[in-house]
Amino acid sequence: MTTFLRRSFADLNGFDGGDHRAAFGAFRASAGRLLAGVFPTGSLGFRSETFHAAAQAALDVGELNDVDVVAARRFFETHFVPLAIVPETGTGFLTGYYEPVVEASDTPDDRFRFPLYGRPEDLVAIDEVNRPPGFDPEFRFGRRLGCGMIGEYFDRAAIEAGALKGRGLEIAWLEAKVEAFFIHVQGSARLVMRDGRQVRVGYAGKTGHPFTAVGRSLVQDGELTLAEADMAGIKAWFAAHPQRVDGVLNRNRSFIFFAEIPVEDPGLGPVGAAKVPLTPLASIAVDRQLSTYGIPYFIASDGLSIGGKPFRRTMIAQDTGSAILGPARADIFVGTGDDAGAVAGAIRHQAEFFVLVPHDLADELTR
Repeated sequence: MTTFLRRSFADLNGFDGGDHRAAFGAFRASAGRLLAGVFPTGSLGFRSETFHAAAQAALDVGELNDVDVVAARRFFETHFVPLAIVPETGTGFLTGYYEPVVEASDTPDDRFRFPLYGRPEDLVAIDEVNRPPGFDPEFRFGRRLGCGMIGEYFDRAAIEAGALKGRGLEIAWLEAKVEAFFIHVQGSARLVMRDGRQVRVGYAGKTGHPFTAVGRSLVQDGELTLAEADMAGIKAWFAAHPQRVDGVLNRNRSFIFFAEIPVEDPGLGPVGAAKVPLTPLASIAVDRQLSTYGIPYFIASDGLSIGGKPFRRTMIAQDTGSAILGPARADIFVGTGDDAGAVAGAIRHQAEFFVLVPHDLADELTR
């Protein structure tokens, strides 16, 4: 059971001196969709309609550039009350993700051999209406069979062995299988094509099989220590053991499908599950079954330092991920490119989570 404890903004170490402008911009980016009622309420009860007044106020501000550090802080202090989230585990946990930038080709050759796939036509979303009897309740996608029934979709090993070959689903080809795998983990990428074009690919669906963290798997095998099992360490292990790459990657049966998306604003990240562009260090992925897209959190971690300071930031829930499970669990979108990847790959830290909710909802959740 999750407990919420009412706090004041004065209780939040680092909030008063923080720069919340990026968070305000991210909240405002989601405000229109909050008002449209398109974000389902998760089981924690953060009802999207209770955020309508704050969403409208954000849209009424005028030019985003007119919002200074003080105005951004006062916006959150005026419209919200912080509630400390106390999960059953007693601690919250942070990881990070980013948008890789990799070279790619429209056509395969001896160098570019590993495809990213678009969403297959026989992939179907599973809900309580169409879920077959006995079908694993954790599976949110399945395969429409020729007979019209729904079964499990091909897993990673089957797809890598050619289950989708010849169907014209390839969006682009990459040079390295490990690079393609990490794009699956991140859920998006910016591809630099041979003619210099930049193409963004974003999440469009998955097989439905559970996500298995290969780093944790290598730690359990004794191949890496926990400290070594960040993204850089995992990539180094794969480089040193090329003959074992397929076997280890296939332990993660989940497989991601992508859609091609224009790069409209290079300063913003890919479009997240909330259907708005992600803002570096202001957008987080959350457990979509529990939380609600578009709502703000304040997250503090003494162990995590970004920019030379302990991490204390207001963040907006705008994405989700297979491994993001629990009420005090978030994946920070760090940004685009190798520098962002180096930071994101090293984030595995305990943290305190505070959800910022309107006053009436705070009263309701803390009765």
